[in-house]
Amino acid sequence: MKPIALFLFLVISLSCKKTKEFEIVKKNKPDLIENPITFQEKLSNAAISIIDDSIEYDPTYYAIKYPNGDIPKGKGVCTDVVIRAYRKLGIDLQKEVHEDLKANFSKYPNLKKWGLKTSDTNIDHRRVPNLEVFFTRKGEKLEITENANDYKTGELVTWMINDKLPHIGIITNKKSTDGKRQMVVHNVGHGQVLEDCLFNWKIVGHFKYEK
Repeated sequence: MKPIALFLFLVISLSCKKTKEFEIVKKNKPDLIENPITFQEKLSNAAISIIDDSIEYDPTYYAIKYPNGDIPKGKGVCTDVVIRAYRKLGIDLQKEVHEDLKANFSKYPNLKKWGLKTSDTNIDHRRVPNLEVFFTRKGEKLEITENANDYKTGELVTWMINDKLPHIGIITNKKSTDGKRQMVVHNVGHGQVLEDCLFNWKIVGHFKYEK
């Protein structure tokens, strides 16, 4: 196993141990919002519709088509959940992120964080730090709090797991069993699942984005 893959495996394994006590919905998809009106309700439905715990967590770099490219079916990471949900609403984050990043390269962390000197349509949109910059620039950056009521249906949250691994998920309309928190669709190593994990890790970003 390559060093980076081993590192990600260990980080994900540790994070999964922390979430076992929380409610997780895998293949049995809950009912969608009937006749969704707002974009946020539609995004929640889109996220729930792609729940699939058979998705293999795979951070491998893939060469994909542009626009509307996707990595192999059955594979993905947390960003692919967001990308696939938005695509169901006709929004191609691969294209949107690429166009903004190419025109505003210095505002993104590519050069400093990964040493890149140009944009890359294969991977730019699949990196959490890039999505955080994009959602801040093109969407709405929301307050980070410890109050569950501040996190609404159709919003996005980013975390830093164990101070090492950036992570992202979509907040849905579904409530945890105790009714205190919105559940999130994400992929942290056990597939694209709906989980009560809002406060599992340190929240570092809170956004709303629609086009």
